[in-house]
Amino acid sequence: MIALTPAERRALKARAHHLQPVVTIGDAGLTSAVVKEIDTHLKSHELIKIRVPGADRRHRDQLIDEICRTLEAGPVQHIGKVLVVFRPRPEGAQPARTSVRSVKKKKRRTKRSYQHS
Repeated sequence: MIALTPAERRALKARAHHLQPVVTIGDAGLTSAVVKEIDTHLKSHELIKIRVPGADRRHRDQLIDEICRTLEAGPVQHIGKVLVVFRPRPEGAQPARTSVRSVKKKKRRTKRSYQHS
């Protein structure tokens, strides 16, 4: 498990504020498929949010500890049913691509533009 300093944790919380959960853990719990999915997202994003079911806070604390131990990640935050986990991107790994339109968007035609053509 990665140990984070309070300053690092504060900076990561700020980065994670606008993120949406990318992985949801179902009623089956932390299966190998879920761990693989979390690992995939951590490789491409470094910082992710995970939504967990259940009302028991101790169970969610155990989940975040198990996830971080298994995947060599650091726990950043646990608010309600959402966990925030960080793992630095390995050397040579490509960051996730954001969807940027490379094609210029056409200007929308209005009623008046049809009348003068």
